[in-house]
Amino acid sequence: MLAALSRFKIPRRPSSELLLRCIFEQKVERGELSPLTLSSVTCSRKVGGVRDVSTSSTLCTKVRGNSKKREMSEKKLTRHFVDHRRVKLVAGSGGKGASSFHSEPRKEWGGPDGGNGGDGGSIIIKADRFVKSLAQVVPLYKGEDGESGGSKNCYGRNGSPTYIRVPLGTVVKELGKTILDMTEHGQEYLAAFGGAGGKGNRFFLSNENRSPMTATPGITGQERLLQLELRTMAHAGLVGFPNAGKSSLLRAITNARPAVAAYPFTTLNPHVGIVKYRDHEQVAVADIPGIIRGAHLNRGLGITFLRHIERCRFLLFVLDLSAQEPWTQLQHLRYELDQYEPGLSQRPQAIIANKMDLSEAQEKLETLKSHVSQRVIPVSALTGQNTEELILHLRELYDGYIQGGGNG
Repeated sequence: MLAALSRFKIPRRPSSELLLRCIFEQKVERGELSPLTLSSVTCSRKVGGVRDVSTSSTLCTKVRGNSKKREMSEKKLTRHFVDHRRVKLVAGSGGKGASSFHSEPRKEWGGPDGGNGGDGGSIIIKADRFVKSLAQVVPLYKGEDGESGGSKNCYGRNGSPTYIRVPLGTVVKELGKTILDMTEHGQEYLAAFGGAGGKGNRFFLSNENRSPMTATPGITGQERLLQLELRTMAHAGLVGFPNAGKSSLLRAITNARPAVAAYPFTTLNPHVGIVKYRDHEQVAVADIPGIIRGAHLNRGLGITFLRHIERCRFLLFVLDLSAQEPWTQLQHLRYELDQYEPGLSQRPQAIIANKMDLSEAQEKLETLKSHVSQRVIPVSALTGQNTEELILHLRELYDGYIQGGGNG
């Protein structure tokens, strides 16, 4: 019997190490694990014949690509860029005063000891250079109310002030009237006053009234409805029709990287780039979204971005030499600016003839110079042709602005 049974060999179960290697090989083939050597798998035998498998953390992790942050598209950036807000401010109300009398053994006539209520929290608008948009501003702000007074002459705590951080260049308006222009970092404006706290009965103690019962409630906080408008702060503004090459020109002369494409209205919000000179002087140039005929009537992007041109001390008119009559673009642009704000087109300016890399550009450039009396700077934002002349002329305009006392 025993001899017969010895002829048959009982199949041995595969070891846990072999099973683990097979599993790792399959995962490497599927790309779930990094192709590392399987020799990093170590097995140690415990007491009782049970194997404990330990692997390196690198081998057990999935293969991950480069965690490089992707650049947001122009449409996604537009969702985060807001240049006007209408906000309602409700400051905190004051806490009510307490009416109580001192109670203590063997002190029968303790007198009134009701404390005053705390003042309500005010709402303050503060300019912050690290904030670039009004997107984080919510429609309603409610200040913190002051706490009520207590017995034993305990005063209520004042409400903490509420800060609204806005970017530099924000204009505060009320009923269409400009109240304040916030142009400096850290500048604060007390927009809504918090209500004063109520008085406790201790406040009304006098020689005539030794046991006053009167306690007043707190005053309601101030309520205001304000309009916040953001106007880009830059020395120069690139003004032109859609697809004239303003964004490409800004990329050519500064380190800014606005979106560039071969269709109109690629730029949906203003971009600001900095031109740096050898003497460490810096000139800010703003890329204003394209203007079309009738923009002052709110057509196209309308007056939404015309307000950003108001702060530019000098203008750079970008003309498209691929158009049939580029000199007519200059007339239309000046007309739209004057209709929005009289005299806006009369600021110090330069005329830039873009797209000089085209074959017919030279002929149109000569015709353009015959129609205008100002200096025309021919450039090619695509190839960088003659951008040095533009940068030098930009510095001349900036120096003239500084010598004039900083006034446009």
